[in-house]
Amino acid sequence: MTRLTMRRAAIASALTIAVAGPAAAQTLTIGIGGSPTSLDPHFYNASPNSSLTQHLFDSLVERDAQARLQPMLAESWRAIEPTVWEFKLRPGVKWHDGRDFTADDVAFTIERVPTVRNSPGSFAGLIRAITRVEVVDPTTIRFHTASPHPLLPIELASIQIISRHAGTGAETEQYNSGQAAIGTGPYRLSAYRSGDRTEFTRNDAYWGGAQPWSRVSYRFIANDAARTAGLLAGDVDLIDQVPSTDLARLRREQRVNVFEIQGLRLIYLIPDYSRPDNPVWVTDNNGQPLARNPFHDIRVRRAMSIGIDRAALAERVMEGTARPTGQWLPQGAFGYNPDVPVPAHDPEGARRLLAEAGFPQGFRITLSCPNDRYPNDARTCQAVAQMWTRIGVRTEVQALPWATFSARTARQEFNMRMGGWGSVTGEASYMLVNIFGTYDRERRRGAANSSRWSSAALDTLTERAAATLDDEQRETMLREAVRMVAVDDVAMLPLFQLVNFWAARRGITYDARMDERTTAMGARPAP
Repeated sequence: MTRLTMRRAAIASALTIAVAGPAAAQTLTIGIGGSPTSLDPHFYNASPNSSLTQHLFDSLVERDAQARLQPMLAESWRAIEPTVWEFKLRPGVKWHDGRDFTADDVAFTIERVPTVRNSPGSFAGLIRAITRVEVVDPTTIRFHTASPHPLLPIELASIQIISRHAGTGAETEQYNSGQAAIGTGPYRLSAYRSGDRTEFTRNDAYWGGAQPWSRVSYRFIANDAARTAGLLAGDVDLIDQVPSTDLARLRREQRVNVFEIQGLRLIYLIPDYSRPDNPVWVTDNNGQPLARNPFHDIRVRRAMSIGIDRAALAERVMEGTARPTGQWLPQGAFGYNPDVPVPAHDPEGARRLLAEAGFPQGFRITLSCPNDRYPNDARTCQAVAQMWTRIGVRTEVQALPWATFSARTARQEFNMRMGGWGSVTGEASYMLVNIFGTYDRERRRGAANSSRWSSAALDTLTERAAATLDDEQRETMLREAVRMVAVDDVAMLPLFQLVNFWAARRGITYDARMDERTTAMGARPAP
């Protein structure tokens, strides 16, 4: 192992209702704020999806609450050659239907990941280094890479393993129907209603031991006030994305416990780079289309960045539940660059840059964002819109449900949008490869690069870092890459990093996770 392994009305009335006690001590009801879109564990590399599906499916290795690697379906792993990783699998593991888990299932999983159709954000970038899979025996598998790739165990922690016998020929629809949703995980599927809830029953034969909850109801509750009110009324036992407006009140509520941890998720804004000419959702001040995309000019991107008051967003919109940033990792993470500051708010400087770029009177844009995915997502966009309007860029906000927003993002239908990226690997290359790597389906690079940013120099540096075994040398390269993206190119506009919050009724504890995932496995009856 290396260093890498290191609203108020509803609530006011609800406060008069006693938080329910453990009437059904073995049943856990969870209310989540982010909408999962599928039970297919390889359909969409998004935290709500992975949080949901990991109740059913295990990975070879897992990350604990502090993002450190731990054995899971693999008991051990090591590089037996510079370009060969060997994983020893846990014997005796069973699928939910009683069949044996073997290395052949792992090989099938790696084969399927890049082939999932209509994925709005593929997992393919996480297995891009694998050139060949070798099944040595039922409990031994080897991954061959073209060059040394020290990050492979970390990346495989995000790949949930499916069975060949259930998954052969299965599309995403078969997972959503439950037909192919047969895993090795701690829970079995009882029912799945997209956009509403998923019901699980305990897998009493789980290799890791039976969970304390015999049944789990995993409910999507988009409205912040309704989520909090549900907790206070006893309708749910645990909620995530605790609304910032309710946090102080919940901290004072003796019948509720609040759990928090610094997260790994960046909230950012990013323009579309796929259209140098005839951009969408941007016009001159008279509403006439612009012939060229203003965001292809770095002066415009710099102006938009310094036109944002990040401290005000963190303090007034997020109410202290986020920290302003100029990059995508928190201090102390592998690849964090201490020389990349939070961009200073400079409205006058922003106006000068716009004038230099040929827009002395500014222009008009639409800022697109989800309204049910991230804490205060639509409110943040409204605040940014006001800031940009003050520097001469008249901004309207288009706020959409996550399911619609994510699908349209994948089709490059927005010219400026909100993004959120959780660097669950705990180091910088995850975002470099998936968000800023030049989109290349064959090379499995840029799998989530919906903006279509492209930099040959950045791609080369990222690949060099990924193949560098020495931690110190690799981190130096990653810090250079962070500076290229955030300072030299201003490829995106970082806003803030989230602090993750959960609240549970008294009698339940939750292991707060840096990767923000909300699972029944993290909840336990209080001792």
